[in-house]
Amino acid sequence: MPVINYVTEIRFGTGSAAELGDICAKLGLQRPLIVTDKGVVAAGLIDLILGQSGLQACEVFDGTPSNPTEEASRQGVQAFHQARCDAIIAVGGGSSIDLAKAIAVSARHPGPLRNFALIEGGLNNITAATAPIIAIPTTAGTGSEVGRGAIIILDDGRKVGIISPYVIPRVAICDPTLTVGLPPGLTAATGMDAVAHCIETFLAPGFNPPAEGIALDGLRRAWRHIDLAFNEPGNIEARANMMSASLQGALAFQKGLGCVHSLSHSLGGINPRLHHGTLNAVLLPTVIAFNRSAESVVKDEKIDRLAQAMGLPAHVSVETALQEKSVALGLPSGLAQMGVTRDLTQRIVTGALADHSHKTNPREASADDYARMLEHAM
Repeated sequence: MPVINYVTEIRFGTGSAAELGDICAKLGLQRPLIVTDKGVVAAGLIDLILGQSGLQACEVFDGTPSNPTEEASRQGVQAFHQARCDAIIAVGGGSSIDLAKAIAVSARHPGPLRNFALIEGGLNNITAATAPIIAIPTTAGTGSEVGRGAIIILDDGRKVGIISPYVIPRVAICDPTLTVGLPPGLTAATGMDAVAHCIETFLAPGFNPPAEGIALDGLRRAWRHIDLAFNEPGNIEARANMMSASLQGALAFQKGLGCVHSLSHSLGGINPRLHHGTLNAVLLPTVIAFNRSAESVVKDEKIDRLAQAMGLPAHVSVETALQEKSVALGLPSGLAQMGVTRDLTQRIVTGALADHSHKTNPREASADDYARMLEHAM
């Protein structure tokens, strides 16, 4: 039976970061650990948020890598316990928020992170003992601030999902002014990540009409505003719409993802330097072409509905529009341009077949299907 559940409190709008102190007081949080990365600290965003909110000095852990790892989680857990923290405030992009979730789980549950990976049957191992999280995104792409999962690279190199309702942040503070300083390249990559999330959750075959409506509206917002956010970084309306699209894609995650993410997760595990959003942008047209013939996609005219949300003319396909958008935003045109080589194909396919997103694609993909998709995306 389908389960439809929306539980995150979202504080959205310009200046909402100033509400952090009041939110901590409301939740009874005394000693939160701020989990972030060195770039966010260097940009002055931690000092800005603390200054605006009136929150007293907090312990700051800025060891988030570009793709969060089990080792970084252990370091964060150590910082959490040394400072005797009772909660976590995640500030940054999806990597910082995902790492915060892993720390929140491991700080209150014994054992290695693989014990909590969905693919290892870890869903039931995560309990209400998980440390509470407040999430403050500084990018508009992953939507992890409202998501029920975290993507972490384990010590064995696998990129897995830590998924549970207990890792959903208690409150998400979405202040678009915090994304104004995002460089154009990251604005493009994270923006196309949001586009990919909205599209792939919409195409997933599970029954969840509210999620489909949320995803389509998120896609409409992202498609109309990504160019403006890229070309006019200080445009708050564009930044706000991109931030909304990002969280909307993540609100729809409970419906499932698909082959775009099973492939990008596998690639990210093999080479953690590859940017997740950029991978999704490159893989998305190929996977859409593969999914066009899926029964649920054809029956519900889903590709046409995507084109309508994007405002495409009849002669332009969704795949073509996505490819042209990526190029216009300066993103790579293929995996080879990102340094992915054909000798990695078997490893990528093996990882994709084992990924949790593989199971919720609208059309079942075989090893040969994945190999063909990779070749086409090269």
